Amino acid sequence: MRVDAIRPFAVMLLASAVFLAPTGASRVGAESLALIGGTVIDTGDWGHSTADVEDAVVIVEGGKISAVGRGDAVAVPPGALVVDATGKFIVPGLVDGFAAINNQAYANAYLASGVTSIISVDGGRRGGLYLDAVPGPKIHRLDSVGSERATLEEHLAATDRLAVEGVEILLLMYKLPPDQLQVLADRARLHGMGTIGELGLSSYRQGIEAGLNAFVHTTRYSLDMAPEEMAQAVIEQPFSDDLDSPKWTYYKWLSGLSPFDERLESHARVLASGPIALMPTLALLYLDQPWAENPWDEPVAGLLDPEDINRPATRDTGRHEGSVAHQVAYAALARSELMLEEAFRRAGANYLAGSGTDVWGTMPGISLHHELEGLSRIGMSPREILAAATSNFSKTFPNWGAVGEVREGQRADLLVLNEDPREGVANLRSIETVILAGEVLELSDLLPAPKH
Repeated sequence: MRVDAIRPFAVMLLASAVFLAPTGASRVGAESLALIGGTVIDTGDWGHSTADVEDAVVIVEGGKISAVGRGDAVAVPPGALVVDATGKFIVPGLVDGFAAINNQAYANAYLASGVTSIISVDGGRRGGLYLDAVPGPKIHRLDSVGSERATLEEHLAATDRLAVEGVEILLLMYKLPPDQLQVLADRARLHGMGTIGELGLSSYRQGIEAGLNAFVHTTRYSLDMAPEEMAQAVIEQPFSDDLDSPKWTYYKWLSGLSPFDERLESHARVLASGPIALMPTLALLYLDQPWAENPWDEPVAGLLDPEDINRPATRDTGRHEGSVAHQVAYAALARSELMLEEAFRRAGANYLAGSGTDVWGTMPGISLHHELEGLSRIGMSPREILAAATSNFSKTFPNWGAVGEVREGQRADLLVLNEDPREGVANLRSIETVILAGEVLELSDLLPAPKH
């Protein structure tokens, strides 16, 4: 450890009794943790704040950050475990806002990728929700109402039941008309639940008026632009993968939409008109982009069984198997999504990062970084992207709590990076240390053993 990174009066405290630890070491016996010498990256104000702290000291006690400041202003407590972050960069742990967790391997993959919190999506193609991971990311449970038509009383009863079960985020779906949407949004707020819209019978303008917190999936929150008859057909049959289905008829129409279409400009203004945040889940089509790299080449992928993943990429090519027609259709849709999101971003939309894991070949941890790459390709700055995967969640959801910034009072989910994330989103992969609720995790314990 470089003692000269600590200011003189703090050196006296260190000399009394500290546990010296290389970055990445397990925390044993210490009641507090001190990260010293790194640069704390500010993620505030939707990624527009730049109040970074160089030569910083970050103190963690009881799983929370108790102090942050320059080394000459913050004392290191006696007996603290000290992590030397000199020359490195300290950021909040990442959030995947739409993701499955099925087993301990998934939990390890998230953590080794720097993902310390997820909004959990389960059932159907994504499999069951695994709540027993040790260690594991913090799970914010999501469930839905409105995937089928029902009376308002039935939907309200379902919402109340989900709240009792501990669901924190309510996904409001296609079959909710505007009058039901408003009442359910109000009931969710009464329970302290956040809300995400994946709408149909209600427009996205009506979702904003109802006070929803976020919208998910580019293709879904672009539905208002489609011709009425086409949109109604999608609402009735939203999930088929048949290229002749209503969903794919709409997707093909969307793929042919001009970036200069007046409908796009008008809809972009709607999506940017309120405090709503967009969660594009661009990672769902990552494998269909020409620049996509084989996800099975990632070290984290060694933890994962392709049998657990919906439509996994083939190991040798890193691409989907399928007919030429499917490959052409998916590639066209992938290009279209970037064009649409670029228009929404230019209009001033706010963003959250969510991978959609684990359908269409998305993979825990790995695919969040694919999502962040997608956000960079629509013109977001590295700092804005970091905020989309951290502090924007607490700005978006009223129940989120103190997570997503490196400041006093926040839950101590932290990453120490070897490379500067302000210079490029890919540097968020350069993880030296993961800290989960104040506990330093050994990356070697999370990742698979190297093959000989």
